[in-house]
Amino acid sequence: MSAGAVPERAPVARARPAVAVVGVYGSAALLTGVALGATLWRGLAEPRTALAFGLLVVVGELARWGALPGEREPAPLGAAGALAYALLGENAGQRTTHGVLQTLAVVVAATLAGSVPHIAKGRGPALDHLVRRVLTVAFAAVCFQPLYHAGYSAGYTSGYHPGGADGLVERFGTGPFYAATLLLLLVLTALCDAVLAAVLLRARTRHPFGPLLRDELGALLHIGSAVCATGAVIALGVAVAGLWALPVFCVPLLLTQLSYRRYAAVRTTYRQTIASLARATEIAGYTPHGHARRVAELSRAVGRELGLSGPELTVLEYAALMHDIGQLSLVDPVPEGATAFLPADEQRRIALLGGEVVRQTGVPAAVAVVVERQADPYREQPLSARIVRTVNAYDDLTGECARTSGSPGGPLGGSLGALERLRLGTGHDYQPEVVESLARVLSRGGPAPGGTG
Repeated sequence: MSAGAVPERAPVARARPAVAVVGVYGSAALLTGVALGATLWRGLAEPRTALAFGLLVVVGELARWGALPGEREPAPLGAAGALAYALLGENAGQRTTHGVLQTLAVVVAATLAGSVPHIAKGRGPALDHLVRRVLTVAFAAVCFQPLYHAGYSAGYTSGYHPGGADGLVERFGTGPFYAATLLLLLVLTALCDAVLAAVLLRARTRHPFGPLLRDELGALLHIGSAVCATGAVIALGVAVAGLWALPVFCVPLLLTQLSYRRYAAVRTTYRQTIASLARATEIAGYTPHGHARRVAELSRAVGRELGLSGPELTVLEYAALMHDIGQLSLVDPVPEGATAFLPADEQRRIALLGGEVVRQTGVPAAVAVVVERQADPYREQPLSARIVRTVNAYDDLTGECARTSGSPGGPLGGSLGALERLRLGTGHDYQPEVVESLARVLSRGGPAPGGTG
């Protein structure tokens, strides 16, 4: 291909939906159809219990907050109610008969009903959230209901049917072992949900599966553990005290949800403050408009590609947003803010000045370390600094290519020309693995190149 025919960006890979996504969505749709059809055909067993748990799920969906970055479960109260219904064996000492299919039908109907106001406002739950809810509740119900009700049939709701096998209670009673069994099933269900979430994200983003799964498992230590514990407590409480236990045992989780919502708001405000500080270089005319945001978005995507997760990605994003803040100490601005074209000593001086400024802002010290080491030879840098340096140079180079060629698709080839120049610098300045990860992210349609530096 001739130089003039090279497109500005690497071609965007728009592959068909991954087989995993099709399989997960197809399984959820099949289970939902069978459950709703069977329940409509046979009618509701124990309608009061079904209504009570359905209302709990509806309230949980109505009370959910919008999914902010880092949040894995936007409706913890609804999730706890759904899991408790799946693990409900008795109601005030009487055996329940709702079974697996009715459990799934009630949870799906209630989740959809509670989502209607959010959908009307244009912020309904993601489809992945609904699919995971269906599959995790089905998993919990399939594991528990047959095990608990072994030896019982619809005609023997309060006594043992001698023609069947021993159930869970007959074998081990209702003491600590029974409670431990519920908790174990909830842990397995939570692990199932984490795997499903990681699989769906992996299929959509092609990021490494391991870091995605670590992120999901890490979330289980926070609100996820509260959801599991509340689900078990509700099931145990209703078994003894009846449906009056529902509002009593939901209050702690509701308070936890409100506290976590306030924490999420504080965290979002904190990130917005850092983003505003990063824009100081743009407002002062030192860097092109949108440069810090582009570098942060692309750095985070490259970090995902290289296996970073959780707090590491947060540090990387903050450092990428503030990587040029040292330019505010310069008397004369760098042309187009493109520090990638400066001598190495000048790059290091600006980076060290930026690190000093970042340390005064109160952000984590790890962010300042990345900022002040972004101009070092890559073999002496931490991985986050290597990513910021490479992505910053890429954004500078795409702008330089566009200015030199006079058009985005000109002789230097825009993004492809910038990537080629980065590859030429892998002997000292840029780590080869980071450059290739950047190329893969761009080939899948990563954030647009800078255009002006």
